[in-house]
Amino acid sequence: MDNITLKTHTEAFNNALSKTSKPPKAGAFSASLTFGWRALLKIKHVPEQLFDVTAFPIMFILMFTYLFGGAIAGSTGDYLQFLLPGILAQTVIMLTIYTGISLNNDIRKGVFDRFRSLPIWQPAVLTGALLGDVLRYSIASMMIIIIGFILGFRPEANITGIFPAMVILLIFAFSFSWIWTAVGIIVRSQETLYTLSFIIMFPLTFISNIFVDPETMPPWLEAFVNVNPVSILVTAMRGFIHGGVTPADIAAVLLVSAALIAVFGPITMYLFRRQK
Repeated sequence: MDNITLKTHTEAFNNALSKTSKPPKAGAFSASLTFGWRALLKIKHVPEQLFDVTAFPIMFILMFTYLFGGAIAGSTGDYLQFLLPGILAQTVIMLTIYTGISLNNDIRKGVFDRFRSLPIWQPAVLTGALLGDVLRYSIASMMIIIIGFILGFRPEANITGIFPAMVILLIFAFSFSWIWTAVGIIVRSQETLYTLSFIIMFPLTFISNIFVDPETMPPWLEAFVNVNPVSILVTAMRGFIHGGVTPADIAAVLLVSAALIAVFGPITMYLFRRQK
């Protein structure tokens, strides 16, 4: 190619660039939605990810209702009315671990570094993933409720109480997920993340009011259960579903959720910026 032809092509290229307006930079909200859509596409292309939000909820509700219902409440039907809100909370809270696992995978595979090089609002990588996981929590919640109705669960506050219970559960789960975003950045393997999750999750979910009334426990254990964030959440959910929820119950859940974000949000962003 001679110099004249090369100069002509160069001028044409420069003119095209100068006359074409640059696309607007993605804002924080649109960038977060984009990464949330990415999280949903993972489910679309790897549908096996839905196994944990379908099979496990069914296993939990059947196992605990029919193994412990007669022994604890004298009737599986009566125990199901008490248990279902708690199992609903336990299932969704346990699913929050996958937020950290997904982030840890992106870091190990190098995808995380490519995202950090993009001219976008950087926290969108995290907030988008968290928003996408809300769908997983919603699917798990619906599975628990459907199975519960099939088994004979009947909310005393009618179906209208289920929706606000699910809303407050999703708010809590979103805030709780920030713990696993921080842990997912720190740890080097999924195995370590799983181990830490069991150490944290089992005391929080099993030493709570999910399975039994705290009044049946020793005073020292009852005191711990009553301040357990999971117990606070389950109390509010039972109040919505069966009636009797108080403004104090709702405020306590929102306060705990805000505290989790206030503590682990900045920690996660600090680790995010220092990640190499």
